[in-house]
Amino acid sequence: MRHFLRDDDLTPDEQREVLELALRLKADRFAARPLEGPRAVAVLLDKPTLRTQLSFAVGIAELGGYPMLVDGKLAQIGVRESISDTAKVIGRQVAAVVWRTYDQSRIDEMAAHAGVPVVNALTDQFHPCQVLADLLTIAEHVGGADGVGGLPGRTLAYLGDGSNNMAHSYLLGGATAGLHVRIATPAQRMPLPHVVARAEEIAAVTGGSVLVTESVNEAVAGADAVATDTWVSMGDETSTDKAEALFSAFRLDAAVLAQAAPDAVVLHCLPAYRGMEVTADVLDGPQSVVFDEAENRLHAQKALLTWLLERS
Repeated sequence: MRHFLRDDDLTPDEQREVLELALRLKADRFAARPLEGPRAVAVLLDKPTLRTQLSFAVGIAELGGYPMLVDGKLAQIGVRESISDTAKVIGRQVAAVVWRTYDQSRIDEMAAHAGVPVVNALTDQFHPCQVLADLLTIAEHVGGADGVGGLPGRTLAYLGDGSNNMAHSYLLGGATAGLHVRIATPAQRMPLPHVVARAEEIAAVTGGSVLVTESVNEAVAGADAVATDTWVSMGDETSTDKAEALFSAFRLDAAVLAQAAPDAVVLHCLPAYRGMEVTADVLDGPQSVVFDEAENRLHAQKALLTWLLERS
């Protein structure tokens, strides 16, 4: 049984297969119908959502299936009923489970008992579906004629909270794609050491590299893609004033972007807070591809579900 619980659940070759399939499904949205029937996919949502709910619901329908949306506040998975019992109930009725939840241990336990593919739609530690969409977006805008094949050797810079799920997934997913991944973050918000070590291990095989630094200039210099994220993630109790003091030096503005490659693209998983982690002129400027990136959640996730179902 194959699951997608974190970015390195796909090998470099498998990641490339998924991304190439995503490009084909973007060109022909109804080319794959693995959920014809319709077969149901459970989409469990414990955290606030727009893009996740939208892209998975539309994608599952376009794959011929039925998106069974479950409000986590009502289901109270792990509170009202154990995760293992819930998994066994759900898994007997659906083709796959998609879960947007809290600690990574919750989705790991779901995968251990569901008996169907389980997809991480966001946890506190990782956001792998978003990074698949980001890689697809970089391939489209920076990969040139090679598309996905043009990803290895490109440089991705990320500015902001290095301890959040996006930073961790950029490290693992970017290294898997053969990117040079640079994380610029204050010393108080460094990525988890074991995630950095795993990314370095992957990069040694793919030809990519990993750099974690407190220097924005070091991270952004010559980068092909520059990404940022909200300074205060869901569940983070850091006040706005404290976040401003901690991260203001890592704000993505025009002066910072000017240090990247001339044709660099700007990424943000949204929602964005203009004037905080990114200035309005950058987010809404000509190098921003954030709405292509948001759309690509649909195509990347359709490809991922198709790929997982074929192998399970």
